[in-house]
Amino acid sequence: MGRIDYQNDPNAPTANSLVPAASVVVVDDQGHLLLQRRIDNGMWALPGGKMELGESLAECGVRETWEETGINVEIVGIVGTYTDPGHVFAYDDGEVRQEFSICLLGKPTGGELRSSDESHEVAWFAPEDTDVLPMVGAIRLRLSDFRSGRYPVVR
Repeated sequence: MGRIDYQNDPNAPTANSLVPAASVVVVDDQGHLLLQRRIDNGMWALPGGKMELGESLAECGVRETWEETGINVEIVGIVGTYTDPGHVFAYDDGEVRQEFSICLLGKPTGGELRSSDESHEVAWFAPEDTDVLPMVGAIRLRLSDFRSGRYPVVR
């Protein structure tokens, strides 16, 4: 399903949905960051997605990371909360979701890197190499917050 991200855009459609979600900054022992290139918008992003009934936020982050990247993780912290009403996602099915995401910090515990039905590519990057990657502002903000070392943040 296609998706368009709107950030403080006066022409953005009005949100009709608010869904709890988790994203995960996964950091390996060398300090590299795990990113995926999304199929729905072609941008690089953190693994993550909506929370399902019956799971905790940490379980959501672990599940989404494994589904989208093939990497198993342990959640070890929180980078921040992101609830900007000016950031909405418009999906092809008519849902317009207001951002409500908790960004978690994870470390890899196993698995094999692979793409999924949600990602074109999956790769590890040195933090400074992420500066030139195409990504939406909300993901760049999460990475910036992580790299600042001053977390958890509330936005």
